Amino acid sequence: MQGNMNLTLKVWRQKNKKTQGRMETYSLSGISPDMSFLEMFDVLNEQLIAKGEEPVAFDHDCREGICGMCSMYINGRPHGPKGGVTTCQLHMRSFSDGDTIVVEPWRAKAFPVIKDLVVDRSAFDRIQSAGGFVSVNTGNARDANSIPIPKTDADEAFSAAACIGCGACVAACKNASAMLFVSAKVSQFALLPQGQPERKMRVERMVAQMDEEGFGSCTNTGACSAECPKEISLEHIARLNREYFGAKLTSEKV
Repeated sequence: MQGNMNLTLKVWRQKNKKTQGRMETYSLSGISPDMSFLEMFDVLNEQLIAKGEEPVAFDHDCREGICGMCSMYINGRPHGPKGGVTTCQLHMRSFSDGDTIVVEPWRAKAFPVIKDLVVDRSAFDRIQSAGGFVSVNTGNARDANSIPIPKTDADEAFSAAACIGCGACVAACKNASAMLFVSAKVSQFALLPQGQPERKMRVERMVAQMDEEGFGSCTNTGACSAECPKEISLEHIARLNREYFGAKLTSEKV
């Protein structure tokens, strides 16, 4: 069984988006391999507070891999070295005694730093608000078979809906593109009958808002899907492109 670890942390510290940031080095000892990565940061902050220093600001909420808030760039990878997990699901047994761990915030023009490791991801909220809704009155829960949907479509829609909007796709992309996120939100509705009334308007508005927010272009390197904690497929980007070009070709706008 792996014993407690001694670690060196190099952490990005930045007061706000207008000030210049820097890397600060911290030493930790006695870290249990069963701690989550965020619990390890809790230990660091307790030590900093005990010394009268300002704790490291980082985002977290559910700590169950659902909310998408624990956005940390760890040793050059969004959410760290493990695939298919968020930072809060990453445990210290993924590292070794004596390791140096470098932790940074997401790096993207559309995700300005609020403080330390916390970035403003409200650009994602604005993209969703631009078109990620349905106007159909769905009412109360209905019988499962009242609206027949092919299983393949239902599975694809469910896989798209698994996106938690953490921004790892943007952080992983060399262009800071948000195409995987936007494509997941477009696919989620485009595949289901409830999403048909706004189908064309939705993709046009969401892509336009994505561009307005300053995200980069997609060059299909696949880094976004590879680092996505929910393993969203690149097939959704292909669907987004088909939806977008189809909408533009039949658009009634002059």
